[in-house]
Amino acid sequence: MPFLKWPGGKRWLVPILKEVQAYNGLSKYYEPFLGGGAIFFSINSSSAHLSDSNRELINTYVMVRDYPEELLNLIQEMPQDKESYYKIRSTEYNSNVKKAAQFLYLNRLAFGGMYRVNLQGKFNVPYGGNRKVDILWTRNLIKNASEKLQGVTINCSDFESILHMAKKGDFVYCDPPYTVAHNLNGFQRYNENIFSWQDQVRLYECCFKAAKRGVKILVSNAAHESVKDLYKSVDFKVVNRYSGLSKLSASRKRIDEYLFLFNI
Repeated sequence: MPFLKWPGGKRWLVPILKEVQAYNGLSKYYEPFLGGGAIFFSINSSSAHLSDSNRELINTYVMVRDYPEELLNLIQEMPQDKESYYKIRSTEYNSNVKKAAQFLYLNRLAFGGMYRVNLQGKFNVPYGGNRKVDILWTRNLIKNASEKLQGVTINCSDFESILHMAKKGDFVYCDPPYTVAHNLNGFQRYNENIFSWQDQVRLYECCFKAAKRGVKILVSNAAHESVKDLYKSVDFKVVNRYSGLSKLSASRKRIDEYLFLFNI
């Protein structure tokens, strides 16, 4: 089970991937847009390489893997009220383990579990109310995640270098930030740098090259005509998820997404 609360997380996609048998016969697993890591935590792979361009996110994964007890001790010392939230949010920590503790604390108490930064790169999501941090230890989320991450390679990297590493029989799951219109909803994921259309094209080209080497690749993307046209030569499925980001339940609805399958 993922230890992060992550907008756009893919726990809902796990049963669908099992239906399309995307995991069958994989040699190594790669996930270059890590986020909440729901797909990684759902598979059984003796060899995995996880990456993302978000340095704070990657640092948190490394600290969860290597220093789970120290991390939990630090988080348990942090008060969970509104005033403390803003104080901790504005604090600049020097050590990597303290930065990770701050990241996890803010992730659990921020509105919607969002990760958003301003133009100066500072986290600026408001306090979320009654959500609790305790789940990290009462449900053993950090402990279990640390065990799952043992022996896993984790690094901060652009997706292109990761796709270049993948070999025949390996499986790559790509969940890029969606920045195009999406069922009449535009949304932007956690990266402070926008994932541009040029990046979308670059991702497709990298996937196409890797697929020619025999790499199995699955790409989640926005259900938008521009995306469909970009991947027009690739098998795809339309899947849907429930959007719960709105405060008003009446405005929450099911949203379509595309799932592109290379060699699957």
